Amino acid sequence: MKKVVVLTGAGISAESGISTFRDSGGLWEQHRVEDVASIEGWHRNAELVQEFYNQRRKAMLDAKPNEGHRQLVRLEEYYDVHIVTQNVDNLHERAGSKNIIHLHGELTKACSERNHNYIIDIDGWEIKHGTLAPDGGRLRPYIVWFGEAVPMIEPAIDLCEQADIFIVVGTSLNVYPAAGLIHYVKPKAECYLVDPNEVSVNRKITTITEKASTGVKKVVDLLIEKATTK
Repeated sequence: MKKVVVLTGAGISAESGISTFRDSGGLWEQHRVEDVASIEGWHRNAELVQEFYNQRRKAMLDAKPNEGHRQLVRLEEYYDVHIVTQNVDNLHERAGSKNIIHLHGELTKACSERNHNYIIDIDGWEIKHGTLAPDGGRLRPYIVWFGEAVPMIEPAIDLCEQADIFIVVGTSLNVYPAAGLIHYVKPKAECYLVDPNEVSVNRKITTITEKASTGVKKVVDLLIEKATTK
């Protein structure tokens, strides 16, 4: 069974109504990104940061997976599918995808500010400001903020190196290190890009200039046809 690796970004979640800072001039829900997505912002005003992610978590729980998410699940019947997502929501999980790497963390989890490897699942949407982990550190969102290391990048690189087919969905390929993953895909692999905006890619790639909900279906239909046609 051929291995398919799918790199997903903000575009696929945006169609489910989840806000991103990708298209809002550096603001995210009217906050400067450096105030809510950096360790400096956390040290300046942890209460603001905690409440910001509480609201993102609440919005995520109200959102539903869209056709783009569901089509990727459909592909699993015919291929060994692995999702590498830059998104911090759980819409891929709720759609039914089995193999998912979250590069930038997960809204459904929290970690100790002293030890990011101390991770807990969050029940519901709220972390109360000042809640402590067992090690005495404050619980913070389990999110990779700007300037922090991306712990899951190595497993993602390994997957990309093994990919027979590589699909990019809803990302501008501007945020590193995720944007560099395409360079680890072997030259003979089939590559597809689904995004309504023009994205510059320095390799041979089939581009579907559509939003995820319609464009992913076109790629999936094509790949299923290839898998079932002898």
